[in-house]
Amino acid sequence: MIALAGLAPGCGKQETAAKEAVAAAHAVPAEKRYPITGEIVKVDAGRSTLLVAHSEIKGYMPAMTMEFKVTKGDLAIAQPGRHIRAELVDRPEGFYLEKIWPDDAATQRALAAATQALAQDTAMRGKEAYREIGEQLPEFTLLDQEGRAVAGSRFRGRQIVLNFIFTRCPIATMCPAATERMAALQKAAREAGAKDFELISLSLDPEYDTPGVLQDYAQLRGLDTSNWSFLTGPDAAVRHLLAQLGVIREFEGATIKHTLATVLINEEGKITHRADGSMWLVDDFVRRLKKN
Repeated sequence: MIALAGLAPGCGKQETAAKEAVAAAHAVPAEKRYPITGEIVKVDAGRSTLLVAHSEIKGYMPAMTMEFKVTKGDLAIAQPGRHIRAELVDRPEGFYLEKIWPDDAATQRALAAATQALAQDTAMRGKEAYREIGEQLPEFTLLDQEGRAVAGSRFRGRQIVLNFIFTRCPIATMCPAATERMAALQKAAREAGAKDFELISLSLDPEYDTPGVLQDYAQLRGLDTSNWSFLTGPDAAVRHLLAQLGVIREFEGATIKHTLATVLINEEGKITHRADGSMWLVDDFVRRLKKN
């Protein structure tokens, strides 16, 4: 009995060690991520890759030209000669690029200047930052699902229906429902003869919702982007737009708690109607679009 008692702990340790060895053998290696900047040299649709001439990644890789796998959305909007910043993801099956953003000087200047102006405007309005019906839509510059810098003034002369979503929203009655209603509105308004209108969906999660992610979101749902822009950009710009348009967004870890609103803007850029929540009536907006 004494001998058996003395052996038992050893057997237990050996069994634990064996289980740990098996678990380690089957463990998925942690992927490594590195910030990267570079210029797209070639887009290979057949291989779903981008050939990128990138700068040095200190402590990991010298500057070189190499091939990276990307998502369908990033592939669809990639252009040779475009400067980008992204995350290089080192996986066992190869190198990937994620979180791809345009990084040319002109785009960065436009975004920075517009964000600063919007921040100053919010500060000057103070407690009156929220824009009532009859007031102008604030000026902004953001990126669309093609990676292009888009100023709010581009839509002047056309009616706008603006709402708020984020692509990772898991609640069917929130962002997914809002997107479905926008698609239904687009179709119904055209069938009713409404002209010169644009749809805008502004991301509540610009850290994740890159232009390529928004492109994927639209493509997977078969959405018509001929007059529907999905916008993202600096979080500061989004934050000030939310404040001025009365939408609440709060982060709790990876979760975003938020309200929703759908806003109608006329050809002169004035807010003419607002519906809170995601359950607004398509026919109501069709009627308002047809008035002009």
